[in-house]
Amino acid sequence: MRTLRETLFLNLWIKHYGFNVKKKIIFLILLLNFTNIFCIDEISSKDTLNFEVQWFPQAQFAGYIMAYEKGFYHKEGLDVNLIFSDGSSSPLDNLLDGKTDFCTAWLSQAITSKANGGEIVNICQVLHKSSLMLISKKNRNIQSPQDMNGKKISLWSGDFSIQLNAFFQKYDISFEKIPQSYNIYTFLSDAVDVTSAMYYNEYHKIIQAGINEDELTTFFFSDHDLNFPEDGIYCLSDSYQSDRNICEKLTFATLRGWEYTFQNQDESLKKVIQYCEKYHLQTNYSHQKWMLKVIETSLKYRSGKNRSKWGKLHKEDYQMVGEILREQSVIKEIPLYEDFYKRVKVTNE
Repeated sequence: MRTLRETLFLNLWIKHYGFNVKKKIIFLILLLNFTNIFCIDEISSKDTLNFEVQWFPQAQFAGYIMAYEKGFYHKEGLDVNLIFSDGSSSPLDNLLDGKTDFCTAWLSQAITSKANGGEIVNICQVLHKSSLMLISKKNRNIQSPQDMNGKKISLWSGDFSIQLNAFFQKYDISFEKIPQSYNIYTFLSDAVDVTSAMYYNEYHKIIQAGINEDELTTFFFSDHDLNFPEDGIYCLSDSYQSDRNICEKLTFATLRGWEYTFQNQDESLKKVIQYCEKYHLQTNYSHQKWMLKVIETSLKYRSGKNRSKWGKLHKEDYQMVGEILREQSVIKEIPLYEDFYKRVKVTNE
């Protein structure tokens, strides 16, 4: 069945040119191009795109929040439904199950999914510097990785454990593993010698709990040749092939959102706090401000201040993460970089 646009185009052609065989062929070629042009506009303006990030609202996702709130997605013709995960399901799994159209995920998660048959692609690597770390109190006398031998160390499981395991293997550390929840109470109560933390989150919560920075010894994985890029934007391979224009628009609007966030931090943080309150999350302005500062450093790491350079997944980072995943038998083969990462336009300037 022809669309209204196709019917109007057909009537105009017949009126002015007639409709012999040769002209019919020309018409069909033009009609195909004509239809494809408007097809993208119809998808963009009609369909709602579900975009899921990995966790509850916080400054880690301020750029997506502001892209939505300032209408940057809408200006690109996109109707975006921003979804916050509560940890009960994986955004990548939801993407593969068709429940979402785009999601954010750590690079290690995504490589594992791709290697196991998940037909996904990275269209924008947002964060480049790892925030994962280990923390000890100085009174535990842990000054080097080797000093962790025989100690009690609380660790997260799943995707968070990959860098941790690589660190312990690198320095041949034997220790007592204590399962870690998503709070700092075990560390504060001295039940463990070392704890896992995200620099933008748990580390600052420890400071806010009353422990001075000079009372802590920190081990950043990015300082030990284990810098795993974290949040990136993913979609299905088929979606990229069929709707590349939409992928470009979503990426462009998202990075505009991050640029606006960094240039208008007070406004953006107040909006993040509003989202946190909506979800009944306990937080404060100071903590979210710290988080945003760390996120900005990670986003601009190796990319600088120019938005046109943001969002690139560097091949050497990809290969390093892939090789560690293979060494730990998480994957058998590293997917080809060219099949995994699809660079899209990030600026219209």
